[in-house]
Order: sequence, then structure tokens, then C-alpha cells
Amino acid sequence: MAQPRTMKGTAVAPGLALGPVHIVRATPHVVPTWTVPDEEIEREIARLAEAVDLATDELRRRQRLVAAQSGEKDAEIFSVHRHLLNDRTTLRKLEGSIRDQRVNAEAAVQQLIERFRRTLSDLEGDSVRDYAADFSDPWRLVLDLLMSHERETIASGTGQVVLAAAELTPQVATYLERDRIQAIVTETGGRFSHGAVLARSFGIPCVVGLPNLIARLEQGMRVCVDGDRGLLQLRPEQEDVDQFLARLARRQARQKALALHAALPSETPDGKRLLVTANIESVRDLDTFDVTHSDGVGLLRTEFLYMERNQFPSEDEQYRLYRQVLRRMEGRPMALRTLDIGNDKQLPYFKVPKESNPALGWRGLRISLQWPDLLRVQLRAALRASTHGQLRILLPMVSSVEEVQEVHRIFDDVRRQLHDQGYEVAPNIPVGAMLEVPSTLFVLDHLLAQVDFVSVGTNDLVQYLLAADRDNPWVARLYDPSHPAVISALGLIARSARAAGKQSSVCGEMAGDYATALMLLGMGFDGVSVAPNLLNEIKYAVRRTPSDETQEIARAALAESSSEGVRRVLQEVRERLHARQVDHNLQEAAIQDGEADEPSEIRE
Repeated sequence: MAQPRTMKGTAVAPGLALGPVHIVRATPHVVPTWTVPDEEIEREIARLAEAVDLATDELRRRQRLVAAQSGEKDAEIFSVHRHLLNDRTTLRKLEGSIRDQRVNAEAAVQQLIERFRRTLSDLEGDSVRDYAADFSDPWRLVLDLLMSHERETIASGTGQVVLAAAELTPQVATYLERDRIQAIVTETGGRFSHGAVLARSFGIPCVVGLPNLIARLEQGMRVCVDGDRGLLQLRPEQEDVDQFLARLARRQARQKALALHAALPSETPDGKRLLVTANIESVRDLDTFDVTHSDGVGLLRTEFLYMERNQFPSEDEQYRLYRQVLRRMEGRPMALRTLDIGNDKQLPYFKVPKESNPALGWRGLRISLQWPDLLRVQLRAALRASTHGQLRILLPMVSSVEEVQEVHRIFDDVRRQLHDQGYEVAPNIPVGAMLEVPSTLFVLDHLLAQVDFVSVGTNDLVQYLLAADRDNPWVARLYDPSHPAVISALGLIARSARAAGKQSSVCGEMAGDYATALMLLGMGFDGVSVAPNLLNEIKYAVRRTPSDETQEIARAALAESSSEGVRRVLQEVRERLHARQVDHNLQEAAIQDGEADEPSEIRE
């Protein structure tokens, strides 16, 4: 019986995509396995042979180097490794695996290594275990060459692809330049994992929760991805493609219509303002949207500047980047979050201790305060750039008032040092705290007295409040932004900030939903910071909703005692907005452009 061509998963990031699949490695320790088409089997065997030849040459080079430095005896191991790689029996077995199982060369080599490990793991004696390592090492070199060559091949291309992987990780979301990634599909991954956050931030359609996905794919297979409904269609027929293209055209028409008035203030009909700013990772992100459609940058994730390099960026490198972003924002504020590494955001050149629970470990501001030179260099660069725009400093993973006070001491010291060295620094640079650790909720009044503004990082706040790791698929169902405890915490923050006269915003994923953004406005938040592709939709929703209605939304959500009740309140908001046609001028403009033939709404 033929398998259905359409797979149902979990929608993670909205959007539509049609293109060829490229299967990638989700994490360093996982080797991807895919089905090789019959006509590609000989090419796959040739890939294996090429990798073996390259590995043989590399081993010969290492042998010469060690022989020259330590003597021929120490170099003999590399000769043994070369003989192991060129054993005809082993090579025939590998070729047989590729032909019979129709698997890629990487998978065949990994199977060989695993078979040998299992065979010898139960045998006793150090010499046996040493021989097992001797056998594996040259084949691991072959595996690394295969993987790196595959990555280089796809990275050097120019075409767009749909990335497929076993798991949705930040490595997958950043595997290629984002304009080359049409969509991402994976077997596992949480809707609020770091990989999912990046996919939404980049505007990449994404579907997860597709069991046995990789085994059903072939490299280059054409697929349709529906990030709105969580669907993946394999080898679509022409009728499917026609329907897809028609849907895509309607979607693009709606986006174009929404963009017509996106430069207008995000203001309710009765004059209540919600600042709608963008989350960005680098200056390149500013080329992906019209900055006039935003009220600024609410979150510049500076860790990606560090993650893209093989050593710490210098003060001057950082200064040039921050200056460029501030200039591009043309007077709009830019909130620079200080370095937020740790957990799954690791730097290859900065070794951190292995932790049993890194989400609760050494990360964010905790690292910056323990290694203050990192913070000082970043603050020096930021303060030097401050004269080129409206700079705001945002501190991640704050858990106590004392941490903020320590940053203020470092900040003031850096400012004095720069003045003494003749640098000009903006006179007023607001410093804010991210509220994502539950302890801050219980000292909120004291914390608000120490900062100029607060920004709620709901991605982490939710997982800490509910004790549910957002990157752990086993507890993904427990990670629930609609939980009444989360809604109550948000209400508390908004009330406390307003009472203290301090600006408050939400920069987590929750804010990217326009119904939730309206609820946050009703609670009293001053702004939201979202993925750039969501700016226009949220601003439109605000302009179509009176402020008393947003307050009623907030009251209704805060009164609910269950997650289902909160979701019901927000769904009713969406339905009311869907029932309202867009502003006549907006709709008429879309029709005149020939881009719409039906009423345009917030969602399709």
C-alpha cells in the first residue's frame, strides 16, 4: 500500500514554500540518513571513493609531519590507518550498503563504525579497545570529509532549498544564508524551542513533528511546505502546485495590502499607542524589511555577532556594527541586549563547563559579570556608537537587584574611561532589564527603581515559571504561554511598571501573535518587539481595535483559570478581526494593483 504523500505535523512558523529538499545534520553527533534515488547510487559510491582518497592523502600528510618531528616509529599508526581505509573487503561492504539500502555515503560509514564498535565493545583487554579506536579513527575522518564537503557544496550554491533535519536546532535554522532557506521541516522540535524562535524571527516557514520524515525523503526531492497548517506534501503533482501558487499569490497580495499603511503609527482608533519594534540578529536583518514600518529595534541579539566568528569580536568590530544599526534606524531607538550566551548558544572558541541543566546554569548576565572584561568591551563599543542614534542597553537573565547595581557600576566606570580618553558618549542612555527569571517578579518594585525600562522575555519566563524546558520534546506540551500563571505574571509586570512610571514591553514570541499583542496593550504594556515579518500585521490589528476593547480582552484573559480559557479568549479576538474587512482605502489600493480579488483580512 502506497504511503500518503501529505504528512501532518506541527506548524511552527507561518508561510508557504515550494522547492527541493536538502537534508542536513541537526547536531554535531547526529549523522543524517536519507534515501538515495536509484539513478544517484553510482554518484553516491563515487562520493565515498573521493572521500576515502582525500582521507588517504590527509593521513599520508600527517605521517610525513609526525615522522619529521617525532620519528618513523610514532608515524607508523598513520600507515596502519591508510591500509584500513583501502581494505577492499570493507570498501565492498560499504558499496553494498549504499546499493542495497539506498542510503547516503555518510550513513553507510556511520553504520560501519557502529557495527565495529558493537562487535568489540564486549571484548576484554586494553589492546582490543585500542584496536577498535584505531579502526574507527580513519573512518571518522572519512565521515567528517563527507559531511564537510556536502556542507561546502550546498553553501557555495545559489539556489533556494527546503532544509530537512531530524531535529529543529539553531544550527539548522542558521545552516545557510536565510534568503536561501525556503522552509524548514523536521522530525522533532518544540514550537517554542530556540530553533523555532529563530525560524519565526527569520520569517522562514517551518513544520516540526513529522515522524520518519528523513527516511521518506531523497536529496533534491520537490516538496510543498505549509507553515500555516503544519503540512508537508511530497512530490506534489501539477494540480497541487497550481493550488499552491494560487494560495501564495493571495498571501503575497495580502502582505502587499498590509504594507500600504504600515508606516502609519500603531495607534488605536481612539489614540492609544503601542510601540511595535523589531527583533533582529544582525545588520543584515535590516535589509529584510522596511525600517519605516517599525518603531525601532526592540531587541538586538548581539550574541549572533559572536557566534558568526572564530574568536571574540574586537571593540572596533562591535562599534562599527552598532553604529551601522543605529544609523540605519534613522533616529528610532535600538535596544542592544548584552551578550546572552550559554545553554544552546555556545561559542566555539569559548569553552564553558558541562552542565547537567544548562538552561538553569551559567548563561546571560551571569557570564558577563563573572567575566567582566567581556561586558566592558561590549559596553565600550556600544557607548562609542551611542552618538549615532538612540541607544538603549538591555540586560539578559537578570535575577537580582544586586546584578543590576553591579552593571551600573561597570557602566559608569566605562563611561568615565571613555570621556577621559576623548570619546564622545550620548548623555542619556537608558538601561533596562529583561524579565525572564521568576525571582524578579517578587522584587519587581525594587528592580524598577534601578532601571529605566523593562522588557519581558516570555520565551524563558514561561519555561521557568512552568518548569518546562522549551527545548525538551518530552515536556513540550507543558510549555504553555497561555497558562494562567503566565498571563497573571504579565498583568503584574504591566501594572507595576505603569505605577513606577517606567516603560514596559514584551519581546518574547508571545508578542508576535496579533491577538496577544492586543491583550498586552490592554494590560498596559507600552510596546512589543517581534520578528520583522510580523510588524505590519500587528500594527494593522492595533489600528482596527479600540482601546476599551483591548482592555476588555486583557480583563477576560486575566479572569480565566485555565489555559484553554485563555486560548478561547484570544481566538474570539481573531474571529472578530477576521469578521471586519480591512480599511476601504487599503482594500481598494490592493484591488487597483491587481493583487486582490477578495476581501483582505488579517489571516488568510
